[in-house]
Amino acid sequence: MTKPMIPAMLSFQGHSLSDDEKRLFRRYNPVGFNLFGRNIKNKSQLKKLINEIKELLERDDILFAIDQEGGRVRRLAEPEFRPYLPQYAFGDLYLKNKKEALDMAKKHACLISGDLREIGFNMNYAPVLDLAQEYTSPALKSRCFGSDEKIVSILGKTMINEYIKRCISPCIKHLPGHGRASVDPHLRLPIINTPLKELEKDFYPFIKNNNSPSGMTAHIVIPEIDDKLPITQSRKDIDYIIRGIIGFDGFLISDAIDMKALKGTIGEKTKASLQAGCDAVCYALGKFEELIEICDNCSIINDKSQSRFEKIKSIVGKVPNFKNIKDISQKYEEKAGGIELYNDSYDATEVLNKLRG
Repeated sequence: MTKPMIPAMLSFQGHSLSDDEKRLFRRYNPVGFNLFGRNIKNKSQLKKLINEIKELLERDDILFAIDQEGGRVRRLAEPEFRPYLPQYAFGDLYLKNKKEALDMAKKHACLISGDLREIGFNMNYAPVLDLAQEYTSPALKSRCFGSDEKIVSILGKTMINEYIKRCISPCIKHLPGHGRASVDPHLRLPIINTPLKELEKDFYPFIKNNNSPSGMTAHIVIPEIDDKLPITQSRKDIDYIIRGIIGFDGFLISDAIDMKALKGTIGEKTKASLQAGCDAVCYALGKFEELIEICDNCSIINDKSQSRFEKIKSIVGKVPNFKNIKDISQKYEEKAGGIELYNDSYDATEVLNKLRG
């Protein structure tokens, strides 16, 4: 009989699991894990770590997720991995040459998929489908394809399809649209007072990509639907906007519940997010005491969430074909080398780590 899972994407502190972490994860059997820079020493260490976790939980269907968008948000970095363009570069290129932009977006997702599959990852927290505004928080702005909802949806679909083709589960973010937030949710809760009718533009890229196997919530408040709770913890918002207007029926993961946008203890955040309709909670900082609290506040994954999880398994359980990967890599790097980028060094996760440290 298969051991029940808890609906949590957990994290941990180092390059390997401590004995306490091993006991906790074996006992609760989380649906998956998020890995960050602190967990990565080199390729061989990372491969060994992922295999050890599989052996520990005696499962081949564990979700191993990472933020590998490109630009400054890439956990697999040089010298062992190639650099990748930020998403805004594809939006800029699309305005000049649509065909070339779509080709580069496809190569981008193909090459990242190759990196991920080589190590053992099967989920990427990408692409970002938020619309950039003039006032969008620097935590997010360069990670957006741009401000045109049709361009964003087209570039997003190109990457989503390529990830799926290469047996990686894409995770679109941040549902239902985070671009109007001028503050960083790692630090504060954004409130979006824009009328719902106008927000339909923000929903558009998600509607056009609502068949993505997984997606991540936004820690924002939309007062017209729920003036008290952020999307992640609002049953009204998830049912009416994400599952309703957008029509998303994929595996819904909360954005990191350790962000300061959410109030309460980590256990309260866990329970509220799951009760609101998230299929799993995401936790980033890997503090052992908080891991215990999260696990203690998770019930067993429900049937509907399990069904959505099975759709992800049907994608990541296949064997991808990476024929001509060297040629694709060379062409991508040649073109990327000629694209001018602006200096963008804001690292929201690092800000949060320093505050919590």
